Amino acid sequence: MSRFWSDVVKGLTPYVPGEQPKLANLVKLNTNENPYGPSPRALEAISAATGESLKLYPDPNAEQLKLAIARYHGVEARNVFVGNGSDEVLAHAFLGLLKHPGPILFPDITYSFYPVYCGLYQIDYQTVPLRDDFSIRVADFARPKGEKCGGIIFPNPNAPTGRLLPLADIEALLQANPDSPVVIDEAYVDFGGESAVPLTARYPNLLVVHTLSKSRSLAGLRVGFAIGHADLIEALERIKNSFNSYPLDRLAIAGAVAAIEDHEHFERTRKAVIATREKLVADLEMLGYEVIPSAANFVFARHPQHDASQTALALRQRSIIVRHFKLPRIDQHLRITVGTDEQCAALVSTLKDIVGS
Repeated sequence: MSRFWSDVVKGLTPYVPGEQPKLANLVKLNTNENPYGPSPRALEAISAATGESLKLYPDPNAEQLKLAIARYHGVEARNVFVGNGSDEVLAHAFLGLLKHPGPILFPDITYSFYPVYCGLYQIDYQTVPLRDDFSIRVADFARPKGEKCGGIIFPNPNAPTGRLLPLADIEALLQANPDSPVVIDEAYVDFGGESAVPLTARYPNLLVVHTLSKSRSLAGLRVGFAIGHADLIEALERIKNSFNSYPLDRLAIAGAVAAIEDHEHFERTRKAVIATREKLVADLEMLGYEVIPSAANFVFARHPQHDASQTALALRQRSIIVRHFKLPRIDQHLRITVGTDEQCAALVSTLKDIVGS
């Protein structure tokens, strides 16, 4: 700690990203990256964008990308905001939409960046306990009459559990909280959920956030976006243009547009991940694991007879890494990214040796 640190920095507990080790022959199942490569059309577009034009600033509004997103989701470009990964989009949403009188609400088990943003922007929050089966109960987000709610945010499917909240429940939540902003973080929705984007046409307090890191295999490009009422989008634009007017470079814009327009590659790889996930769940259950129903590109599982941290260590010693969270309620669970069929087969074979068949 330095005497030059501000009080804000002194009080921060930063987010800890998933490990990115540089080890040979590693089966990497810890950071929910897509096991399949990006669209070839995206790679071609990125390559074509590397030229003399890089001496010029990119389009600060990324209009071409906004139009591509708008066409894909059936909205207007004025309903789209883009940023440097969904984490930046979420950060702007916290500052621009969730900083109100009254605490914001999110589940007690959820994306661990949310409390970090609250610390950074000095936003009060309360966690809402999930049920014992890790599902969200919409009624638990209701506040007593007269008690202010600064907003509601959660991923759907939730992370790290993978559980999906049906669209009807999201609409019920919106109807019960018409005066509070509601942010739905849909980083994993393409792997088994129904997007809440259509609801943005009827609910002006709803913002839906997406990323191209997961289902579009572009984690290295850092592109995220949000869809919502034009007034919500304007708030994010005001934050963006007070922070960094050029969050997306020319390569990112070109690659993202091409990825969104390559429907065939998206569908093929998305379905491949879903099929592998279902086989992985069945294989884990055969080994005695209890697996939470997942609509994401990962599974969340525990073995009643084997300590999760010890299993994670044993896997690591065999060059397989998964994610283990040393947190209340979930310290006996492992979050396992869905890799290729071969990667998942290697995991299951190794687990047979560790926990027995």
